[in-house]
Amino acid sequence: MLIGVLSDTHLPRRGRELPAVLMKALEKADLIIHAGDFTTLTVLQRLQGFAPVKAVYGNVDSDEVLETLNQSEQFCLEGLSIGLIHGFGTGGTSKTRAAEAFPLAQCVVYGHSHIPGIEFSGDKLLFNPGSPTDRRSAPYPTYGLLSVKPGMFTAEILSLPDNETFAHISCLFSKTIQI
Repeated sequence: MLIGVLSDTHLPRRGRELPAVLMKALEKADLIIHAGDFTTLTVLQRLQGFAPVKAVYGNVDSDEVLETLNQSEQFCLEGLSIGLIHGFGTGGTSKTRAAEAFPLAQCVVYGHSHIPGIEFSGDKLLFNPGSPTDRRSAPYPTYGLLSVKPGMFTAEILSLPDNETFAHISCLFSKTIQI
């Protein structure tokens, strides 16, 4: 199962549409996970045109998004327990808040910081895909992929081109984990 992992798309504030290179990659996805800050429901509906979507709301989402989505979700795919949260709040960092929200999850997907990363907290994988539209302090706009198979999964963060004329995608981080 191939899963596209997004967060912090912030449309239409940070662009009119998702990058074309990203949309092409999402055409191959079996599922899309979005860790919040869509801004409007239109972005969620657009993603649902590619694949089923598991999503939560973020701190800048419209009332319409808040009424449609939960603040957090936990679900299983091919034996992998995944927690999903935006990560906003008080006390600590978005990463620590995300890790603490799902004590039993094997993988936690979160956003909010716009800083892409794949790292372990104990035996839990923390996965922040960054943002494909609002890189802030990150060197590139990014998104993630999860490849989930029985007994293992691979998490990757890919960079998007700043200029779509040079449409390349490069892998910044990758980890394969046995479950």
